[in-house]
Amino acid sequence: MLHPGAWWLWALSLGTAATRTTNPLLLTLLISASAYVVAAHRTPAPWSRSYTAFAKLALAVLLVRVVFAVALGSPIPGTHTLVTLPEVPLPHWAQGIRLGGRVTAEAVVFAAYDGLKIATLLICVGAANALASPTRLLKSLPGALYEAGVAVVVALTFAPHLIADVQRLRAARRLRGRPDRGLRGLLQVGLPVLEGALQRSVALAAAMESRGYGRTAEVPAPVRRTTAALTLGGLLGVCAGTYGLLTAEGGTYGIPVLLAGVAAALAGLRLGGRRSLRTRYRPDPWGLRAWLVTGSGVAVAALLTLASVRDPQALNPGVVPLVAPTLPLWPAAAVLLALLPAFVVPKEPW
Repeated sequence: MLHPGAWWLWALSLGTAATRTTNPLLLTLLISASAYVVAAHRTPAPWSRSYTAFAKLALAVLLVRVVFAVALGSPIPGTHTLVTLPEVPLPHWAQGIRLGGRVTAEAVVFAAYDGLKIATLLICVGAANALASPTRLLKSLPGALYEAGVAVVVALTFAPHLIADVQRLRAARRLRGRPDRGLRGLLQVGLPVLEGALQRSVALAAAMESRGYGRTAEVPAPVRRTTAALTLGGLLGVCAGTYGLLTAEGGTYGIPVLLAGVAAALAGLRLGGRRSLRTRYRPDPWGLRAWLVTGSGVAVAALLTLASVRDPQALNPGVVPLVAPTLPLWPAAAVLLALLPAFVVPKEPW
Protein backbone atom coordinates (compact mmCIF):
# COMPACT_ATOMS: atom_id res chain seq x y z
CA MET A 1 0.00 0.00 0.00
CA LEU A 2 1.28 3.44 -0.91
CA HIS A 3 2.28 5.79 1.89
CA PRO A 4 -0.60 8.29 2.46
CA GLY A 5 1.84 11.19 2.67
CA ALA A 6 2.85 10.56 -0.94
CA TRP A 7 -0.74 11.12 -2.10
CA TRP A 8 -0.94 14.38 -0.16
CA LEU A 9 2.39 15.65 -1.49
CA TRP A 10 1.30 14.73 -5.02
CA ALA A 11 -2.03 16.54 -4.66
CA LEU A 12 -0.53 19.63 -2.99
CA SER A 13 2.06 19.83 -5.76
CA LEU A 14 -0.72 19.82 -8.34
CA GLY A 15 -2.43 22.58 -6.37
CA THR A 16 0.82 24.55 -6.39
CA ALA A 17 1.01 24.11 -10.15
CA ALA A 18 -2.57 25.40 -10.45
CA THR A 19 -1.60 28.63 -8.69
CA ARG A 20 0.99 29.40 -11.38
CA THR A 21 -1.50 29.66 -14.26
CA THR A 22 -4.92 30.99 -15.20
CA ASN A 23 -4.97 29.22 -18.56
CA PRO A 24 -8.28 27.30 -18.56
CA LEU A 25 -6.87 24.60 -20.83
CA LEU A 26 -4.01 23.80 -18.44
CA LEU A 27 -6.31 23.98 -15.43
CA THR A 28 -8.76 21.61 -17.10
CA LEU A 29 -5.87 19.29 -17.87
CA LEU A 30 -4.84 19.31 -14.19
CA ILE A 31 -8.42 18.51 -13.14
CA SER A 32 -8.61 15.70 -15.69
CA ALA A 33 -5.31 14.19 -14.53
CA SER A 34 -6.36 14.20 -10.88
CA ALA A 35 -9.78 12.75 -11.75
CA TYR A 36 -8.19 9.92 -13.75
CA VAL A 37 -5.87 8.98 -10.91
CA VAL A 38 -8.73 9.08 -8.40
CA ALA A 39 -10.89 6.90 -10.67
CA ALA A 40 -8.04 4.40 -11.01
CA HIS A 41 -7.22 4.09 -7.30
CA ARG A 42 -10.32 5.05 -5.35
CA THR A 43 -11.61 2.42 -2.92
CA PRO A 44 -15.11 1.99 -1.44
CA ALA A 45 -13.91 3.47 1.87
CA PRO A 46 -16.00 6.37 3.30
CA TRP A 47 -13.31 8.97 2.68
CA SER A 48 -13.13 7.99 -1.01
CA ARG A 49 -16.57 9.47 -1.63
CA SER A 50 -15.43 12.98 -0.78
CA TYR A 51 -14.02 13.67 -4.25
CA THR A 52 -17.49 14.20 -5.74
CA ALA A 53 -18.39 16.57 -2.92
CA PHE A 54 -15.22 18.60 -3.47
CA ALA A 55 -15.97 18.73 -7.21
CA LYS A 56 -19.46 20.09 -6.50
CA LEU A 57 -17.98 22.62 -4.08
CA ALA A 58 -15.46 23.69 -6.73
CA LEU A 59 -18.26 24.19 -9.26
CA ALA A 60 -20.19 26.25 -6.72
CA VAL A 61 -17.13 28.43 -6.06
CA LEU A 62 -16.68 29.00 -9.78
CA LEU A 63 -20.32 30.01 -10.22
CA VAL A 64 -20.24 32.31 -7.19
CA ARG A 65 -17.10 34.03 -8.48
CA VAL A 66 -18.76 34.72 -11.83
CA VAL A 67 -22.04 35.86 -10.24
CA PHE A 68 -20.19 38.28 -7.97
CA ALA A 69 -18.34 39.73 -10.96
CA VAL A 70 -21.65 40.22 -12.79
CA ALA A 71 -23.58 41.65 -9.85
CA LEU A 72 -20.88 43.73 -8.13
CA GLY A 73 -18.85 44.76 -11.13
CA SER A 74 -15.20 44.20 -11.94
CA PRO A 75 -12.16 46.51 -12.19
CA ILE A 76 -11.29 44.92 -15.54
CA PRO A 77 -12.11 47.34 -18.37
CA GLY A 78 -13.95 45.98 -21.36
CA THR A 79 -15.55 46.97 -24.63
CA HIS A 80 -17.70 43.90 -25.38
CA THR A 81 -20.94 44.55 -23.50
CA LEU A 82 -22.99 41.43 -22.84
CA VAL A 83 -25.90 42.96 -20.92
CA THR A 84 -26.69 46.10 -18.99
CA LEU A 85 -28.35 45.45 -15.64
CA PRO A 86 -30.34 48.01 -13.65
CA GLU A 87 -27.86 49.81 -11.43
CA VAL A 88 -28.70 50.48 -7.79
CA PRO A 89 -27.45 53.85 -6.52
CA LEU A 90 -25.21 53.55 -3.46
CA PRO A 91 -24.20 56.20 -0.88
CA HIS A 92 -20.97 58.13 -1.22
CA TRP A 93 -19.17 56.04 1.43
CA ALA A 94 -19.58 52.96 -0.83
CA GLN A 95 -17.61 54.42 -3.72
CA GLY A 96 -15.82 51.78 -5.77
CA ILE A 97 -18.68 49.30 -5.35
CA ARG A 98 -21.62 49.07 -7.69
CA LEU A 99 -24.70 46.88 -7.94
CA GLY A 100 -25.70 46.14 -11.51
CA GLY A 101 -24.62 48.20 -14.46
CA ARG A 102 -22.76 47.20 -17.59
CA VAL A 103 -21.49 43.60 -17.76
CA THR A 104 -18.62 43.05 -20.18
CA ALA A 105 -17.29 39.84 -21.64
CA GLU A 106 -13.79 40.70 -20.43
CA ALA A 107 -14.95 40.92 -16.79
CA VAL A 108 -16.86 37.63 -17.00
CA VAL A 109 -13.92 35.80 -18.60
CA PHE A 110 -11.48 37.18 -16.03
CA ALA A 111 -13.76 36.04 -13.20
CA ALA A 112 -14.13 32.61 -14.79
CA TYR A 113 -10.34 32.23 -15.07
CA ASP A 114 -9.87 33.25 -11.44
CA GLY A 115 -12.69 31.02 -10.21
CA LEU A 116 -11.37 28.04 -12.18
CA LYS A 117 -8.00 28.38 -10.47
CA ILE A 118 -9.63 28.22 -7.02
CA ALA A 119 -11.82 25.33 -8.17
CA THR A 120 -8.74 23.40 -9.32
CA LEU A 121 -7.15 23.86 -5.89
CA LEU A 122 -10.25 22.46 -4.20
CA ILE A 123 -10.37 19.48 -6.55
CA CYS A 124 -6.71 18.69 -5.85
CA VAL A 125 -7.43 18.71 -2.11
CA GLY A 126 -10.43 16.49 -2.77
CA ALA A 127 -8.20 14.06 -4.64
CA ALA A 128 -5.89 13.78 -1.62
CA ASN A 129 -8.89 13.18 0.66
CA ALA A 130 -10.20 10.45 -1.65
CA LEU A 131 -6.88 8.61 -2.05
CA ALA A 132 -5.18 8.83 1.36
CA SER A 133 -6.53 7.11 4.47
CA PRO A 134 -6.74 9.68 7.31
CA THR A 135 -5.95 7.10 10.00
CA ARG A 136 -2.85 5.87 8.18
CA LEU A 137 -1.78 9.47 7.63
CA LEU A 138 -2.10 10.15 11.37
CA LYS A 139 -0.01 7.06 12.14
CA SER A 140 2.75 8.34 9.84
CA LEU A 141 3.05 11.79 11.42
CA PRO A 142 6.14 12.59 13.53
CA GLY A 143 5.67 12.54 17.28
CA ALA A 144 5.85 16.33 17.64
CA LEU A 145 2.83 16.77 15.35
CA TYR A 146 0.75 13.93 16.74
CA GLU A 147 -1.61 16.05 18.87
CA ALA A 148 -2.17 18.60 16.10
CA GLY A 149 -2.47 15.74 13.62
CA VAL A 150 -5.34 14.21 15.56
CA ALA A 151 -7.31 17.44 15.28
CA VAL A 152 -6.55 17.71 11.56
CA VAL A 153 -7.48 14.10 10.88
CA VAL A 154 -10.75 14.45 12.78
CA ALA A 155 -11.53 17.55 10.72
CA LEU A 156 -10.63 15.77 7.47
CA THR A 157 -12.80 12.76 8.25
CA PHE A 158 -15.79 14.90 9.19
CA ALA A 159 -16.81 15.67 5.59
CA PRO A 160 -16.52 12.05 4.26
CA HIS A 161 -18.46 10.61 7.20
CA LEU A 162 -21.08 13.33 6.91
CA ILE A 163 -21.57 12.57 3.22
CA ALA A 164 -21.78 8.83 3.91
CA ASP A 165 -24.38 9.38 6.66
CA VAL A 166 -26.51 11.60 4.43
CA GLN A 167 -26.42 9.09 1.58
CA ARG A 168 -27.27 6.20 3.91
CA LEU A 169 -30.19 8.00 5.53
CA ARG A 170 -31.58 9.24 2.22
CA ALA A 171 -31.47 5.71 0.81
CA ALA A 172 -33.27 4.40 3.92
CA ARG A 173 -35.98 7.04 3.56
CA ARG A 174 -36.48 6.22 -0.10
CA LEU A 175 -36.89 2.53 0.76
CA ARG A 176 -39.60 3.48 3.26
CA GLY A 177 -41.37 5.67 0.72
CA ARG A 178 -40.60 8.91 2.53
CA PRO A 179 -39.39 12.14 0.89
CA ASP A 180 -35.65 12.68 0.91
CA ARG A 181 -35.47 15.96 -1.01
CA GLY A 182 -36.54 19.48 -0.30
CA LEU A 183 -36.58 21.36 2.98
CA ARG A 184 -38.70 18.75 4.77
CA GLY A 185 -36.42 15.89 3.78
CA LEU A 186 -33.34 17.92 4.77
CA LEU A 187 -34.73 18.66 8.23
CA GLN A 188 -35.68 15.03 8.87
CA VAL A 189 -32.26 13.77 7.73
CA GLY A 190 -30.27 16.42 9.59
CA LEU A 191 -31.16 15.28 13.11
CA PRO A 192 -29.98 11.64 12.67
CA VAL A 193 -26.81 12.89 10.99
CA LEU A 194 -26.09 15.19 13.95
CA GLU A 195 -26.80 12.34 16.38
CA GLY A 196 -24.37 10.07 14.53
CA ALA A 197 -21.67 12.76 14.60
CA LEU A 198 -22.05 13.16 18.37
CA GLN A 199 -21.88 9.40 18.89
CA ARG A 200 -18.66 9.19 16.87
CA SER A 201 -17.17 12.05 18.89
CA VAL A 202 -17.94 10.29 22.18
CA ALA A 203 -16.55 6.99 20.86
CA LEU A 204 -13.39 8.72 19.65
CA ALA A 205 -12.88 10.44 23.02
CA ALA A 206 -13.32 7.13 24.85
CA ALA A 207 -10.88 5.35 22.53
CA MET A 208 -8.27 8.09 22.96
CA GLU A 209 -8.61 8.02 26.74
CA SER A 210 -8.31 4.22 26.91
CA ARG A 211 -5.09 4.36 24.86
CA GLY A 212 -3.44 6.90 27.14
CA TYR A 213 -3.65 9.80 24.73
CA GLY A 214 -1.88 12.91 25.99
CA ARG A 215 0.95 11.24 27.91
CA THR A 216 4.20 13.12 27.57
CA ALA A 217 7.75 12.42 28.65
CA GLU A 218 9.87 14.67 30.84
CA VAL A 219 12.21 16.73 28.68
CA PRO A 220 14.87 19.12 30.09
CA ALA A 221 14.09 22.83 29.90
CA PRO A 222 17.01 23.66 27.53
CA VAL A 223 15.75 21.06 25.07
CA ARG A 224 12.22 22.51 25.20
CA ARG A 225 13.49 26.03 24.58
CA THR A 226 15.72 24.86 21.74
CA THR A 227 12.82 22.97 20.19
CA ALA A 228 10.54 26.02 20.37
CA ALA A 229 13.21 28.32 18.90
CA LEU A 230 14.01 25.96 16.03
CA THR A 231 10.36 25.32 15.19
CA LEU A 232 9.29 28.96 15.37
CA GLY A 233 12.39 30.16 13.51
CA GLY A 234 11.95 27.48 10.88
CA LEU A 235 8.32 28.41 10.26
CA LEU A 236 9.24 32.09 9.98
CA GLY A 237 12.00 31.16 7.54
CA VAL A 238 9.57 29.11 5.45
CA CYS A 239 7.16 32.05 5.32
CA ALA A 240 9.89 34.52 4.40
CA GLY A 241 11.34 32.19 1.77
CA THR A 242 7.95 31.52 0.23
CA TYR A 243 7.26 35.25 0.08
CA GLY A 244 10.61 35.75 -1.60
CA LEU A 245 9.81 33.14 -4.24
CA LEU A 246 6.46 34.76 -5.00
CA THR A 247 7.90 38.26 -5.48
CA ALA A 248 10.26 39.45 -8.16
CA GLU A 249 12.49 41.32 -5.70
CA GLY A 250 13.03 38.34 -3.41
CA GLY A 251 14.13 35.82 -5.99
CA THR A 252 17.76 35.91 -4.82
CA TYR A 253 17.15 35.16 -1.14
CA GLY A 254 13.93 33.13 -1.45
CA ILE A 255 15.38 29.65 -1.99
CA PRO A 256 18.23 29.86 0.62
CA VAL A 257 15.88 31.22 3.31
CA LEU A 258 13.26 28.60 2.46
CA LEU A 259 15.76 25.74 2.68
CA ALA A 260 17.18 27.05 5.96
CA GLY A 261 13.67 27.38 7.38
CA VAL A 262 12.74 23.84 6.36
CA ALA A 263 15.95 22.47 7.92
CA ALA A 264 15.34 24.34 11.19
CA ALA A 265 11.71 23.24 11.34
CA LEU A 266 12.65 19.60 10.75
CA ALA A 267 15.26 19.79 13.49
CA GLY A 268 12.69 21.27 15.86
CA LEU A 269 10.20 18.54 15.04
CA ARG A 270 12.87 15.92 15.60
CA LEU A 271 13.63 17.26 19.06
CA GLY A 272 9.95 17.78 19.85
CA GLY A 273 9.22 14.15 19.13
CA ARG A 274 10.98 13.15 22.36
CA ARG A 275 7.93 14.24 24.37
CA SER A 276 5.61 11.80 22.60
CA LEU A 277 5.55 8.31 24.13
CA ARG A 278 3.98 6.19 21.45
CA THR A 279 4.87 3.32 19.17
CA ARG A 280 3.82 2.44 15.63
CA TYR A 281 2.40 -0.94 14.70
CA ARG A 282 3.43 -1.90 11.18
CA PRO A 283 4.47 1.58 9.99
CA ASP A 284 3.86 2.38 6.36
CA PRO A 285 7.14 2.19 4.44
CA TRP A 286 8.22 5.01 2.15
CA GLY A 287 9.29 3.02 -0.88
CA LEU A 288 10.14 3.57 -4.51
CA ARG A 289 6.50 4.06 -5.56
CA ALA A 290 6.07 6.80 -2.96
CA TRP A 291 9.11 8.61 -4.37
CA LEU A 292 7.75 8.26 -7.91
CA VAL A 293 4.32 9.61 -6.96
CA THR A 294 5.77 12.52 -5.01
CA GLY A 295 8.33 13.24 -7.73
CA SER A 296 5.68 13.35 -10.44
CA GLY A 297 3.70 16.00 -8.55
CA VAL A 298 6.78 18.04 -7.66
CA ALA A 299 7.94 17.88 -11.29
CA VAL A 300 4.60 19.28 -12.49
CA ALA A 301 4.79 22.13 -9.97
CA ALA A 302 8.41 22.93 -10.80
CA LEU A 303 7.92 22.85 -14.57
CA LEU A 304 4.81 25.05 -14.48
CA THR A 305 6.63 27.48 -12.19
CA LEU A 306 9.47 27.62 -14.70
CA ALA A 307 7.00 28.08 -17.56
CA SER A 308 5.29 30.94 -15.72
CA VAL A 309 8.64 32.75 -15.61
CA ARG A 310 9.74 32.04 -19.18
CA ASP A 311 6.38 32.40 -20.94
CA PRO A 312 3.95 34.24 -18.66
CA GLN A 313 1.57 35.19 -21.49
CA ALA A 314 0.91 31.55 -22.39
CA LEU A 315 0.16 30.54 -18.80
CA ASN A 316 -1.79 33.69 -18.01
CA PRO A 317 -3.78 34.63 -21.13
CA GLY A 318 -4.94 38.22 -21.25
CA VAL A 319 -8.53 39.34 -21.35
CA VAL A 320 -7.91 42.91 -22.57
CA PRO A 321 -7.99 42.59 -25.51
CA LEU A 322 -10.12 39.46 -25.33
CA VAL A 323 -8.31 36.56 -27.03
CA ALA A 324 -8.85 32.82 -27.04
CA PRO A 325 -6.42 30.89 -24.80
CA THR A 326 -3.90 28.64 -26.47
CA LEU A 327 -2.47 25.37 -25.16
CA PRO A 328 1.31 25.65 -24.63
CA LEU A 329 2.84 22.35 -25.64
CA TRP A 330 5.62 21.68 -23.15
CA PRO A 331 3.67 22.89 -20.06
CA ALA A 332 0.81 20.64 -21.18
CA ALA A 333 3.25 17.75 -21.52
CA ALA A 334 4.52 18.54 -18.01
CA VAL A 335 0.97 18.31 -16.63
CA LEU A 336 0.69 14.81 -18.10
CA LEU A 337 3.40 13.70 -15.65
CA ALA A 338 0.67 13.85 -13.00
CA LEU A 339 -0.80 10.69 -14.54
CA LEU A 340 2.23 8.62 -13.46
CA PRO A 341 0.60 7.34 -10.21
CA ALA A 342 -2.19 5.73 -12.24
CA PHE A 343 0.37 3.37 -13.82
CA VAL A 344 3.07 2.81 -11.18
CA VAL A 345 0.85 2.28 -8.13
CA PRO A 346 -1.04 -1.03 -7.94
CA LYS A 347 -4.71 -0.81 -7.15
CA GLU A 348 -5.54 -1.65 -3.54
CA PRO A 349 -7.76 -4.74 -3.07
CA TRP A 350 -11.33 -4.07 -1.98
